[in-house]
Amino acid sequence: MKSRFLTTATSLGILLSLVLIGCKPAALYQYGAAKNSISSKSIYADMQRAANWQMDSIRHRGWRHPIQNWTSAALYTGLLAWQEVSSDSATLAFLTNIADSLQWKLKSGPDRYHADNYCIGQLYCRLYELHKDPVRIADLKALADTLKNRPHTESLEWKNNIGLREWAWCDALFMGPPPLAMLAKVANDRNYMNLVDKLWWRTSDYLYDKNERLFYRDSRYFTKKEKNGQKVFWSRGNAWVMAGLARVLEYMPEDYWDRRYWVAQFRDMASRISGLQQADGTWHASLLDPASYPGKETSGTAFYCYAMAWGINHGVLDASVYTSTVDRAWEALVGCLHPNGMLGFAQPIGAAPGYVNYDDTELYAVGAFLLAGKEMITLHKKTE
Repeated sequence: MKSRFLTTATSLGILLSLVLIGCKPAALYQYGAAKNSISSKSIYADMQRAANWQMDSIRHRGWRHPIQNWTSAALYTGLLAWQEVSSDSATLAFLTNIADSLQWKLKSGPDRYHADNYCIGQLYCRLYELHKDPVRIADLKALADTLKNRPHTESLEWKNNIGLREWAWCDALFMGPPPLAMLAKVANDRNYMNLVDKLWWRTSDYLYDKNERLFYRDSRYFTKKEKNGQKVFWSRGNAWVMAGLARVLEYMPEDYWDRRYWVAQFRDMASRISGLQQADGTWHASLLDPASYPGKETSGTAFYCYAMAWGINHGVLDASVYTSTVDRAWEALVGCLHPNGMLGFAQPIGAAPGYVNYDDTELYAVGAFLLAGKEMITLHKKTE
């Protein structure tokens, strides 16, 4: 059974939640202090720097990870956002060549149904929207049809390689649901959206802490504690979820019978996450013990910035409440760009909070930065 509830987040309620989690008055004041340095033009320029650096790095130094895997697939979502903003033919050719080289296929073998391995379906669906060749979504459709026919009754406890069969870890909610939601739209088949809805709430019922309004990474973290005694809630893990919510909602029909519950969870998480933003504008690797991981962290921050800016742009979040949050996040992210356009302070691949350095960069962080940039341009064009 689904255990869902609806809430209405007001400015007063969000301020109260910030007080309850221990924010100091000075921090509350900083949240309302928006700077005037952000413009659609500056955002475009910073997106261009980051996208060009990443593609040039791949061309000259090679891939950090296999082109079909989830790290690369997360990058493609951002490059698609950049291409939509810029109409850059070179970026479109770069992405199309990748899909062509893979023959528009997903991974085969025993781990085919691991959500990480069909994250690349987001690339295939978007390129299918531009050129409706059925080959582009054929393998994703075949995978989705298999998932529809499975019982999905196995426990989500993190054992027996459950990740090969179910969305048993919170990262999976960015990897698996968005390509299936996109497929539902481009194939005009709500059965795929029904599959997303069924499996999302199965995972949410298991991993979502309704009191904290945050997701555990997987069942191994149910009883773990941070150094300060708080529960372990990984920043990027929850950012994967918020970005997944935004991407599914973008492709979910407005009249979808269950949409209101998705919007409610999105709003609940946004109100909680916004109150955990640090004075430097980022979210540190551990959401409830930021002092133990005091450095900036860009991968989670970028996905939060993307999700909340998307929410503002689509009328899901109150602009008067959240604009200062995303502006501060964007300014912090731009401050983490190296002079050559490389995005630093990205936590390496992992499953829990970890330490981050200036020179740490990752494909998924750049993808998140570009997704955020597209939404930030839309947001700031409204006031220019």
